[in-house]
Amino acid sequence: MFQEKLQPFIDRYEEINTLLSSPDISTDIKRMTELSKEQSSISTLVEKAREYIHTTESIAENRELIGDDELGDLAKEELSELEPRLPAIEDEIKVLMIPRDPNDDKNNYLELRAGAGGDESALFVEDLFKMYLRFIEKMSWKIEIISSSEGTAGGYKEMIALVKGDGAYSQLKYEAGVHRVQRVPDTETQGRVHTSAITVAVIPEVDDVEVDIKPNDIKMDVYRSSGCGGQSVNTTDSAVRLTHIPTGIVAAIQDEKSQHKNRDKAMKVLKARVYEAQMQAQLDETSAERKLQVGSGDRSEKIRTYNYPQNRITDHRIGLTLYSLDGIMNNGSLEMIVEPLTAHSQAEAIKAAGL
Repeated sequence: MFQEKLQPFIDRYEEINTLLSSPDISTDIKRMTELSKEQSSISTLVEKAREYIHTTESIAENRELIGDDELGDLAKEELSELEPRLPAIEDEIKVLMIPRDPNDDKNNYLELRAGAGGDESALFVEDLFKMYLRFIEKMSWKIEIISSSEGTAGGYKEMIALVKGDGAYSQLKYEAGVHRVQRVPDTETQGRVHTSAITVAVIPEVDDVEVDIKPNDIKMDVYRSSGCGGQSVNTTDSAVRLTHIPTGIVAAIQDEKSQHKNRDKAMKVLKARVYEAQMQAQLDETSAERKLQVGSGDRSEKIRTYNYPQNRITDHRIGLTLYSLDGIMNNGSLEMIVEPLTAHSQAEAIKAAGL
C-alpha cells in the first residue's frame, strides 16, 4: 500500500527526465526551468522511494531463502540488517511527502515590538533580538537592520530586520506570536517579579511577481525623523510612511537619511506585510490546514513564556518546558525549541495526510 503511494512520484520523475531530454525543450527556457525545479523538488523523495522498494524486495527474497540449506544462514543475516532499516526509511519518506511550505526557503522580515509592560517590554525586545542574532550567526545567515525605534529607558520599542539565508523562514516562522517575560526589573527595589510581553512577526520576503500593489493603492506621507540618527534628524522630511489603502496596512521607515532609500525599504516591508495578510486570509478559510501549523501564527497568540527567576522557558503550543533559559538566551540555542516544534508540526501533517 505504501509503495503504491510512492510510484506516482517515481513515474513523474522519469517523465520529467524524458521531457528535459527532448530537443524542443531547449527553445523554451521557462518550461525547462519549471521542469528542472519540479524535478529537484522531488529528487530526494524519489531516491528514498527507490531505496524503500529495493529494501522491501530484498526482504521478500531473503525470507523465501530462509529454509534453504545453503543460503538460509546468509538470508537470516541479511534480514537482520534489512528489516530494522525499513521503518527508518519509511519515516524519512513520510516527512518528504508532506506538502512543503512554499515560503520555507525564503528570506524573512523579523519584527519585534514592545507590548504590555512599558520599559521592561522594550528591554526584552533588545534581549530577545540579541538571542536571535546569536542563533542567526550559528546558522551562518546574514541580517540587515531595516528599522529600529529606541525605548525611553533603553531597549527598543520596535526592531525590524531582514534575515537572509537558506531555510531562514522555515526555522524562524515558529517565533511568530506573543512572547511573555517574567523577571525582576533592575528598577524594582522590592524584588517583585514583573510580567511583560512583546510581539514577534516573521514575514517571508516577496518579489514583485508574488504580490502586485498598484501605485494608486498607496498613500505616501513624509515626516521628520525622530530619535537617534545624527545631525540630519529633525532637519529634513526624510522619514516615509506608506499606507496600502485597500487593507490599511502601514510600513514606516526613518532609519536612512535619504527619503528615496526609506521609501524603497518601506515598499519592500509593505509588500511583505500585504502578502502575509493574504496568506493569513487563506489559512482562515481552510481550518484544517491551519491546524497543521504549530499554533496559528496569530500575533495575538501567547506562544512562549520566559521565566527568569526559575531559569525556565515554556513553549505553550507543544507543552515544552526547558530549565535552560540562560543558555538559550546567552548562546542563541534556539534549536532546542525549534527542533521539537518542527517535529511536532511534521507529525501532525503526516497524521492529517493519512501516511
